[in-house]
Parts: sequence; C-alpha cells; structure tokens
Amino acid sequence: MGMSVYSIKDLEHLSGIKAHTIRIWEQRYDLFSPQRTATNIRYYSDEDLKLILNIALLKNHGIKISKIVAMPTDLLQAEVKKIGFEKLTYEDQISALTLAMIDLDENSFSKILNLNIEQLGFEESMMKIIYPFMRKIGILWLTNAINPAQEHFISHLVRQKVISATDRENVSEDGPLYLLFLPEGELHELGLLFANYILRARGCRTIFFGQTVPLNALEEVYHKLMPDYMLTAMTTAPETSEVQTYVNRLSSKFKDCQVLITGSRVVGQDIKTPANISILNQFEDLLKFSGNPSIKA
Repeated sequence: MGMSVYSIKDLEHLSGIKAHTIRIWEQRYDLFSPQRTATNIRYYSDEDLKLILNIALLKNHGIKISKIVAMPTDLLQAEVKKIGFEKLTYEDQISALTLAMIDLDENSFSKILNLNIEQLGFEESMMKIIYPFMRKIGILWLTNAINPAQEHFISHLVRQKVISATDRENVSEDGPLYLLFLPEGELHELGLLFANYILRARGCRTIFFGQTVPLNALEEVYHKLMPDYMLTAMTTAPETSEVQTYVNRLSSKFKDCQVLITGSRVVGQDIKTPANISILNQFEDLLKFSGNPSIKA
C-alpha cells in the first residue's frame, strides 16, 4: 500500500470523476481492488488515485474508457506524457500537479509551473492553477488526507516560487503599509506569503512577520510603524473556542488600523466582526483593499 489512504469521495474530488462512475468502472473493468476498513468502508491507495487521474486526463482528450482500461500501466503513462503539459486545460493541469505530488516528482511539478508562469504570468498561474490545486488537496488553509511528506514537498516548492516572485517586485516608497503575521501556534504561511506578493505587486508596502507571532510583540511593532492594515490567517490556531476572543483582542489592540482576517477558522463561521475587522473569504477579496484590484500579468 502507498503512503496515503483515500475514500471514494477523495477520488471524486481530486479527479473530477463522480464516485458513482468510479464504482461502475470498478465493477465493469475490474479497475481497482480497494481495501476495506474494519467497518467495511472501502479505501484506495496512491496507485488507485494515480490510475483515476491518468484515466481522467486521457478521457478528457477523447480516448474511450474501454481503451484506457485495457492499457498496461507503462503504456498508460506513456500516453499521458504524450499529451504534453502545453495542451492541458486548467483542470487537467491540476490533475497533473496532483500526480507529481503523489510521486514527489519535482521535475514535472516545476515544468508545469514554469510553463504556466511563462504563458500567464505569475499571479494568474497562482490564481488559476496553484491556488485551486492547493484548495483541492487541502494544503492552503486546511490539512487533508495526504501524507505530510507530500504536503511539505509541495509547500516548499510553491513557497520558493512565491518568495522569488516577491523578490522581483520593487519595494514601494509610499503605498499603504500592511503588516502580515500569523497567530501564535499557526504555521500555515503559504497563503500569507502569496498575499504578501499580491500586495507588493500592487505597490503596497508590506512587512512580513510570518508564523506564530505573539500579540504583545506585534503591539510594540504596531505602535512604532502605525500600519494602515494588518493581515492574518487562522487555519489551525487559535483553538475554535478562542477565535472570537482573539478577533476582539485584535480589534481593541489595533484600533487605528483595518485588520483583515482569513482562514478556515473564520471564513463561514459565526464570527462577530467589530468595525475595524474584515473577513476575506478568498484571495480576490484582498484586491479590494490593495487599492488596485486589477490582476497583473
């Protein structure tokens, strides 16, 4: 068995092929032999997921399912390679990135990424491919059923790309000032790094504090710098029961500043937002505050 365990819903979610269809294929073509848990729930391996992703890619290129399932594995993979990343739709590129992730294949992952950055520019690539990919595999704001090694592998590669793109942006002298930080105990910084890039690319000044910043340390810096905005993301911290208290403390400690908050702990939750707090449900919401909503190529 591979490194990870997937439910049929995970397979549907990652491949775009309905669970119902996967079941039919499984019976008709004897496609997988899923294992079962003690409570008799079927689960699937990395190999099964790779197979369904490859089938999805070939099927989207007009190859009939009966023909695909008759191919031996090496031929199947050769056919997928033949398609070439250039011709893939966004959906299919996301499947290809997922395959690269399962195999920890840095070469393929970078190839797809660089190709997109060349064609679309960095920001569009993030918005159209990387961000939806990460949302799919649950890395950006949430953690999911994938192996932690795979998660670290992807996070690291994307992190490098975001940091080097940010470095290429000129630092503004006079744009609004943003302080970006994560609450104490919060380690998921990719979304915040990308937000930092988006703001820089629009001529905002940013100071990036990154992971797990205590409020009292932040308070000192705040009084020194008097930022226009602060931005934070809450994915795994603070504890669910503490979130409202934390939001209230942000509001009262940083009174003269607009505090933007995001992440699964606040998005779609019943958080009461004082006047100087705004919840960002998605990256696009950040553009409204950057003073320049257009997406740059």
